[in-house]
Amino acid sequence: MKYMKRRKKGKRRFDEDPMSGVANLFDVAMIFAVALLIALVSSYQITDLLNPTQDVTIVKNPGQPDMQVIVKEGKEIKTLNVTEGMTEIEIAGTVGTIYNTPDGGMVYVPEANGG
Repeated sequence: MKYMKRRKKGKRRFDEDPMSGVANLFDVAMIFAVALLIALVSSYQITDLLNPTQDVTIVKNPGQPDMQVIVKEGKEIKTLNVTEGMTEIEIAGTVGTIYNTPDGGMVYVPEANGG
């Protein structure tokens, strides 16, 4: 019993928070997660998706049955999946051009060659 009554000489530290070590581990884990996300975006070379002023089109698995087209216009990102019902046709020529007007209308200009 005399061993159990022995106390260390000196000042006891009651003012330390036992959870402070866990908080430091959380900070390290968050820094690691952010670094991992940055490395992932850089490795896929899709940093253009982070630029809000640039429009981007990405084609995944081109020519394959599971092909996807990812289109970013402004802040909106759309994913287009290629299905079996979609077909590819050859274009014979142009008939004309359609232009948007500032008031939201459209103007059709036929081609001069009579296409």
